[in-house]
Amino acid sequence: MIRGDIVVVDYHKGNLQSVVRGLGAAGGSAYVSDDPSDIRRSRGIILPGVGSFEDALAYMRGTGQADAVVAAIGDGVPFLGICLGLQLLFERGTEHAQNSSFGGEWVPGLGVLEGSVTRLESAKLKVPHVGWDQAYLTQSGRVCPLLVDVPEGANFYFTHSYALADDVDERDVIMRTHYTRSFASAIWRDNVFGVQFHPEKSSRAGLKVLQNFVDIVRG
Repeated sequence: MIRGDIVVVDYHKGNLQSVVRGLGAAGGSAYVSDDPSDIRRSRGIILPGVGSFEDALAYMRGTGQADAVVAAIGDGVPFLGICLGLQLLFERGTEHAQNSSFGGEWVPGLGVLEGSVTRLESAKLKVPHVGWDQAYLTQSGRVCPLLVDVPEGANFYFTHSYALADDVDERDVIMRTHYTRSFASAIWRDNVFGVQFHPEKSSRAGLKVLQNFVDIVRG
C-alpha cells in the first residue's frame, strides 16, 4: 500500500524526517523508504542530500535503488534531487574519487544529466559553503514550474563543499549562486528537478519550492 504521493529515498546516510515534515507543511503526503519497488510505483520521488557522492551511489547501486530511480525518471515520474541528490543525477563527481573502488579521477554518477560535480575551491572564502545565500533566476528559471512565485535573488540555506561544474548543459540551469565561483544551484529538464540548497530548511522560499513540487506531482 502506498503511504503517500511522494517517496523520500532512504540510502541509510542520515535522518530524512525534516524533508518529510517540509513536504507535509507544503501540503504534500510523503514517506521514507529504501525499497526500490516503492520508488518504481510512487507518483513523485525526492532524493535528499545526505552523505558523500561515492557512498550514496555504492548503496543505491547495491540495493537496486539506482536502477529504480533511473527507470522511474524514464517513465516520466516527477523527481526532485536535493543537495547531494541533485549532484547524483550527473555523469561524474570528484568527491572521494582517489579512494573509491572505481579509482582514477572520477566517480560515475547516475548519468541522467550531462556534466560533472567538482569541489568548491577558494583561498579567501570558507569551504564548505554553509549558510544562507542568494539564488538568481535564469531565463529558463522564470518559466520553470518548480519556481513559480519564487522571487529573484531569494535566500536559501546551503551546506556543501561540491557543486555543479561548467560542463553542465546551460539549458538545464534555472538558478545560479555565486560563491567561490558561479555554479548552477537549481536545474530542470522535463520531469527532473534538482536544487543545491535545502528547501526544507529555507523558510518561506523553500516552502514555496516544495509546494510547487507537490503541485507538479499532483498534476
